[in-house]
Order: sequence, then structure tokens, then C-alpha cells
Amino acid sequence: MRNKGAVILLTVVVTLLCIYYLSFTFKSRSVQQDAIEYATEESGVINLSKKQAYLDSVWNLPVYNLLGVEFTYKEVKENELSLGLDLQGGMHVTLEVSPVDIIKGLSGDNQDQDFLEAIRLARERQAESQARFSELFLDAFQEVSDDDQLAPIFVTAANRGRISIDMSNDEVMEVINQEIESAIDRSFTILRTRIDQFGTSQPNIQRLQGTGRIQIEIPGAENPERVRKLLQGVAKLEFWEVANPEEYAPSLINANSMLLDEMEAENALNVNADSSLSSELQESQTEDLSSVLSAEGDLPDPADSLVSDTAADSSLDSLTNPQVSPLFSLLRSQNITELIYDVQDTGKIGEILRRKEVQSLLPRTIKPIWAVKPFINEETGDELLQLYFVRVGRGGKAQLTGEVITDARQDLDERGRFVVSMQMNAFGTKEWRTMTQRAAAKRTNQTPPDRIAIVLDNYVYSAPYVQGEIPNGSSQISGDFTVEEAKDLANILKAGSLPAPTRIVEEAIVGPTLGQIARNQGIISMLAGLGIVILFMVAYYAKGGFVANIALIFNIFFILGILAQFNAALTLPGIAGIVLTIGMSIDANVLIFERIREEMRNGTKLREAISTGYKKAFSSIVDANLTTLLTAAILYIFGQGPIKGFAITLMIGIFCSFFSAVYITRVIVEWMTNRGDESKISFNTPFSRNLLSSINIDFMSRRKKAYIFSAIVIIIGMSLVFTQGLNLGVDFKGGRSYIVNFADPVEATNMKIALSETFEGEGTEVKNYGANNIVKVTTSYKVDDESDTADDEVKNILVAGLESYTNLEYVEDAAEIDSDHFTISGSSKVGATIADDIVSSSFEAGIIAIIAIFLYILIRFRKWQFSTGAIIALIHDSLFVFSAFAIAGLLGIKYEIDQVFVAALLTVIGYSINDTVIVFDRIREYLNLGTSSDNVKIFNSAINSTLNRTLITSVTTLIVVLILFIFGGEVLRGFSYALLVGILVGTYSSVFIASPVVIDLAKSRQKI
Repeated sequence: MRNKGAVILLTVVVTLLCIYYLSFTFKSRSVQQDAIEYATEESGVINLSKKQAYLDSVWNLPVYNLLGVEFTYKEVKENELSLGLDLQGGMHVTLEVSPVDIIKGLSGDNQDQDFLEAIRLARERQAESQARFSELFLDAFQEVSDDDQLAPIFVTAANRGRISIDMSNDEVMEVINQEIESAIDRSFTILRTRIDQFGTSQPNIQRLQGTGRIQIEIPGAENPERVRKLLQGVAKLEFWEVANPEEYAPSLINANSMLLDEMEAENALNVNADSSLSSELQESQTEDLSSVLSAEGDLPDPADSLVSDTAADSSLDSLTNPQVSPLFSLLRSQNITELIYDVQDTGKIGEILRRKEVQSLLPRTIKPIWAVKPFINEETGDELLQLYFVRVGRGGKAQLTGEVITDARQDLDERGRFVVSMQMNAFGTKEWRTMTQRAAAKRTNQTPPDRIAIVLDNYVYSAPYVQGEIPNGSSQISGDFTVEEAKDLANILKAGSLPAPTRIVEEAIVGPTLGQIARNQGIISMLAGLGIVILFMVAYYAKGGFVANIALIFNIFFILGILAQFNAALTLPGIAGIVLTIGMSIDANVLIFERIREEMRNGTKLREAISTGYKKAFSSIVDANLTTLLTAAILYIFGQGPIKGFAITLMIGIFCSFFSAVYITRVIVEWMTNRGDESKISFNTPFSRNLLSSINIDFMSRRKKAYIFSAIVIIIGMSLVFTQGLNLGVDFKGGRSYIVNFADPVEATNMKIALSETFEGEGTEVKNYGANNIVKVTTSYKVDDESDTADDEVKNILVAGLESYTNLEYVEDAAEIDSDHFTISGSSKVGATIADDIVSSSFEAGIIAIIAIFLYILIRFRKWQFSTGAIIALIHDSLFVFSAFAIAGLLGIKYEIDQVFVAALLTVIGYSINDTVIVFDRIREYLNLGTSSDNVKIFNSAINSTLNRTLITSVTTLIVVLILFIFGGEVLRGFSYALLVGILVGTYSSVFIASPVVIDLAKSRQKI
């Protein structure tokens, strides 16, 4: 074997990297266990607030020492293999930024009838179209307007310099599209800052490019209503005057004295002052400001110098004096002219400032506000954060709010530096003149002018000094900006004048109990599948099976380690991908070992047989893996949420299984044979030695019977699909679904009848969900209303209906379920518009997968007959799976058709083409030998020679999928059923459909 040293080196390097990254996962679990022990009360109940307070308190503290390098808990969490929402509970939300409000805002809320009618038509058509809303709006406007010119609608004072009366519709639409894109960016920035309030929960936010949607996942979210309000609340942009040190310093000094008195009193009681205060603060902590303010990518404070050297009368004589409280001892600045703290200390400072005794010492005319993002101390590398005190206006309101801004944009000044230009309306201009005049008047030879803080959602994004009075409302904010920072600040300033309302179009809530159940089911499935495959391989291939099992262990270890390196989340479909990889990864070793056995039956010696077996199997393995990789990549591109997790796991699994099965096994096998004793390795057992070795079935003569059988099943199944329909999940039809838990078994059929009346006859499905005391309720009631009010109304109706039917009482906490109470442990919502998008993207994924596979087979085999045969087999398999779902529904077993089903269908396509390619590859080999001109004989010989491999791979994969079907839980039941059918049909079609079609297309006995 060539490059054996490189294979060993790569294996060692990848193994060490996987150990390195997975070690963070084990450490993270250890810290969380410590938190649970800390929060467990005498009654055995875990106090979730105390648990979170513990985790918050160590967020920025070193908790892991690896080879002399210390990692904080935050860094440990960033490097661990995280769990998806379906495995730990939490909330998944997809928000859509409304382009309607952006367009109306740009028009100055124009009441032109044609304009309003165009918006109405565009909204109606959006539900059935994949086009951008702005394109639909333009088409509708040109349709309803006699003039069909957009410019007069959008020529306003706010748009001066951007839109003129003589601009074409395309030019106006370019401005509109830029503003819509800017609004999405702005919403993304605002939401990213807001969700960081969930700190150690590791929230995730991403833009869904090309859709105007933003997807957010918040693991561990326990208050969905709070999350909805937080995500959909209108952004509050304000301008506050920054207070001077002499306004807040005396109060802070008095607070310091008060805290010192408390510490001395505790000392008198023989209590360690420092640790006591620290413990008190940690245990009562309700909000971790260090977590809130540590999001990457947020705007830095653009002031030229955050750490000022300016002297002030309020500076302390010595901040190192031990007789100071944490309020001053934790300061990182040289004086209190500017209040700068280490990020890890901001939680303690925030707790002190929230104390009523401290608040009573502060003047009512000022209040504290933190900067939105920390900055790095260049000398120490520490993350520091500035605390501002701002002057409070009448009624506690800001002097000026964001509604007065008419425009803001990134610009360049005369020195070529990036700045932000801002324009205000008449009211804003007047107030701004007063504010800036007052701030600039404070400038003297010894002191700088006052600053004005730009505050969004109660965080300071910028606090520039005012260099002079600004009389005309046109301002320029300068600082050490990058182009991205200037663009982001301009976007933030538009939050008041051009709001971008967001609405929740998709939502899923998984309770922690449901997540724990799913996690246990996934682990059981994976271990059981792994165990059975290991036993089978040893029973069939003897010591060769041991080698294959070693490669399998490496494969799974590499998958988990690489997922951790990529910072990807492991989801329940991801575990399904690993389970599936266990079955499919054996395929490469089966191909190799069967080739070796075949060579040995022909009289070849062991070492030569091993070399020949690996060489001949290589091209088949490459083809099979590449076709499966194609479908996984397409699934990743078009899938969303957990489907992406499945696709990522599957792609990583394909690479890992190829490397481990082809290269690692060969290193081990050659090491065993090079020891001089060939008995050290064997590929036969008494059970498998001659099994299926002399089969000679005439498959081609039976192809017409197979055609008839397939046609009958597909016709029956598709007739049922068109007459009765499929059980579409909320992913595809929109609506709301709820997982309801009871203490005792319930009858789903009678409950459905009762709830159908409750929901006024709207489509309602009720079925048992994994157990006879759990049901899943799905309803299309108010499917077109995506408001929070509708969400609450549907849930309240459901609860009332269940209480009436069961005579039980609803409770929020799953721990309180008993014979008198029930709870809702999970829910999901998919709006009608996003459901249409999911249907469309799923259809596109299927079509593109088929086209990609057709082209690949055409390139590899260079005959259109092979490509056509493969595609006909794939279409056959897909229709067969749909038919199987319809027939199961007729028998009363209704599996949902959802995004997970699409993943299963594409996996079936990948598996089926895998089987087909193996057969085609052997056919090509026999054709190239030129030993016969009879295509039927060649095809039969090729299929018979690969039948051993086909059956072994199918059986091992079927066993694994069957275990997934039994133990994987209700979430994966439909997925597993589709795979069970697909694997059986894929094996059948590679023999009885794909190859016979090639024969028939080639006119039977003509040379291909």
C-alpha cells in the first residue's frame, strides 16, 4: 500500500483533534452537573434559577485547564458538541421582515389608491408565488395604474437625493430593494443583540438568504411568551445626554461607603467579607450582563478614546486601597471619569446598581446604561466594557427618539474616513439644535464637550463628543469606523424612522422532558444499531469483521469529533444520520471483503487477493459515496433547521466512512498479513464460507413480472394519494400542532371528535404520539392568522376543549402531571406562506437530485441507457415510498409527510443509486472483458456476482433502520418507515428495474 505513513499520520492527527474538541464537551457536562448539584434542594427538586445563576457566575471564569492553557466556561461552551433543540428542549423561531411596511414607509405612507391596491394584490399573490414581494408589487402596480410610474409615489422630503421625479421604475425599485435589504440587516443586528440576553443558553441566529427571513434557536428557553415579546418588540432608538463625572461620582462614593459599612458589619460577625459578598451576588443574580453584552459582531463604541487620561476632581486617590467595595476595586480605568470594567465583573456591578439602597443614593436625573459591546485591552487582551450615566428627561423619557430621523447613511469625510451622516425632520432639528448647543457649550480649555449617547433597546451603541451646535438637523458621526461598522450604525439610526416589523411565521417549542426522551431514544438506537452490526460482521467475516468494526468505531468517533470542530449541533435527525451511516459504512468493507473472497475462490493467494480486492472495489466505493454525497449536499442546500443537521452529519459520515473503510482497514489488514502468519487474518467463517457463492438466477427473464408487480403497487398507492391524500404535517400545509401529556392512557379517536367541534369543524388531527398517554393535536384553525393573539387563542381553545373532554386541569409544569392534570410539552407553528415555500423547496430538491444523479451516471458510464435506467429506478422508488405511505394510511397507520420525510426520501434516492451504481460498475467491468456478446447473460452474471454484497448491505442497513423504527421515537417513526420501504425497494429496483431498463433501451442483445 502506498502512502501508508500518510494514512497513519492523518489518522493520528484527526484522532488527537477529535479528542481535543470532544474534551470540551465532557468538561461542559461536568460544569453543568456541578450546577445541578448546587441547585438541587433538600426536597430533590432542581431550582432552575439557582442553576442558571451558577452557570452565569462562572461564564467568564476559567473552568478547564488543558495542557497549561486555561479556558473559561464561555470558551468551553463555544467548543463543545452542542445538542439541538429536539434533544435538550428550547424554542425555534423563524421571523419574517415585512416588506409592506418598508415600502409604505418609503412612500411617506402615501394614500394613492393605485399604490394601496398594488400592495393588496401583491400580498395576495405572495402566498402562491416564490417571487420577491417587491417584484410582485411592481407587477401589480403596473397592472392597476394608468400612469404606471412609481417615482411620483416615492418622491418625498425624506427621499430627497435618492429618488427624483424623472427616475424610471427600475431605478426606483433598486432603491426600494436596497431599503428592504437594509431593513433585514437592521432587524438581524437588533435581534442578535436581543437574543444574547439568553447568555449561556447559546442562542443561534442566522439569515435565510433570499427569503427576508431570520431563523433563531434558543436552547433552554422556558418562557415562550417572553421570547415572542422580545423578538417582535419594536426597536426603541433614543438620544440621551451623557452625564459628567461630577453628576454621578459623589453618589458612587456614598454607595462605596455604604457597601464598606456592610462589609465591616459582616466582619464583626466573623464572616469573610469578600467571599460573602461575592456569594450573595452570584446566588441572587437574575441577569448576566457579561453574557448579554458579549455577542460577536456588534458595534464598538466609536469614541476616539474609551480610557481617558483627562484628570477630574472626582478621581479617587487610590483605587488599589483595600478599603473599597467591588464598585471601585473592580474598576479598570485610572479614575471614575470613565467607568470601565472587565466583562466578567459586569454582573456583580449590575447587581450592586440594582439594589434599592444604591438606587436611592443616585440622583433621579441620571441612570446607568451599559455599552452594547466590549472592547479589547491591547496590553492585557482582556475584554472591557464601559458603563455610562445619562441624564433623564421629564417622566424618565429620552430627550429625543428615533422617529425624528429621516435618513442615515454610511459616508466618507474629507479625510477619507468612514463616517455616518444623519438627517432629522423639523421637530428633530429643533430639539437637536438645543441638545447640541448645550453639549458644545461645556467645552473649555481643560474639559471636552459633552457627549450624546445613541441608545437602542437600552444599550449604548455610540457616544460621540459634540464639537459644536448643529442647527440644521444634518449631522455627521465620526470615529475609528470600519466600513461595516459605519454601515451598521447607519442601519441602527434608521430603526426609528423606517421600522421593519417582524412576525413569527414558524415556531417550534420542545419542552425539556420531551428533549430528554428524544435524547435517550436516540442514544439507545445508536448503541443498539452499532452492537448488532458489530456482531454480524464478526459472525460473517471473522477477523476481517473485527477490522471492519475497528474502522466503524473510528468512523463514529470522527463524526462526533468533526461535528464538535465545526461547532455544529447534534440533532435527533443527526443521530438518525449517524445510525444510517453505521449501516451504510459497512457497505465499503463488504464490497472489499467480497472482492477478496472472490479472488481467493479463484485461487489467488491471500496477500495478492487483498491487494486486488481493494483495487477492484475502489471505483465502486467512490461512485457509491459520491452519489450519496450529491443527495446530502442538495438536502443541505434546500433543507432547514434539523434537516440541515441531518445533511451535515450524513456528509461528514460519508467522508469519514470512506477514509476509515478504505484506508484504515487496509493499514490494519496489511499489518496483520505482514507479520508472516497469514492465519492472523481471515474473511470467512464456517457459516459464510460458501454462502450465496454459486447462485445463478436468470433475473432478466423475470423483468416483465417485476414491471407488472411494481405497476400494480404504484397504481394502487398513487390512486389512494389522489383520492384520499396524504397525512401532510404542518410543515407542508401550515397550522399549529401540540404535544399533550397525560398521566393515564387516553383515547385519541374520541378526543379528535370532541376537538373537531371545539375548533368549529376546521381540519383537526389527534393521534397517539409514542405512548398511549401522549397525543399530538394538529389543527388548521386560523392557519392564515400568524399573530401572537391567534396563537394564544388557538392554545386557549385547545386547553378548554381538553379540559371539557377529560375533566382534567391544565398545568404549565410537566412535573405537576397527575391523574387530575395534563400539560402541553411541545408545540409548533408553520404559517401558510412558509409552508408553501417548504413544499416548493422540497420539490426543487427532488428534481435537482435526480438531474444531478443523471448527469453523474452519464459522465461515469458514458451511456445514456445507464443514466436513464438509474433515473427510472429512482422515480420508481420514490413513487413506491409515497404509495407505501398511502397504503399504510388506508390500514389506519398514518405517518406524517413533513421535512423529515423529505430527508428520508432523498436518503432513499441516495441509497438506491448506491446499490444501482455497484451493479452497473460490475456490468461495465464484464462488458469491458469482452467475453460475451450476449447482454442478457452479462447482466445476469454481474447481478449474481454482486448479490452477496447487495443482500449483506441491505440486511445490515435494514436491521439498523428497524432498530431506529422501534426505538427512535415518534419523531422519527415516519422517517424510519420511509427508509425501511426505501431500502427494500432500492435493493429490488437495482436488480429488477434499473438493469432490465438498460437492457430494454439497448434492444436486448445489441452490444452496449
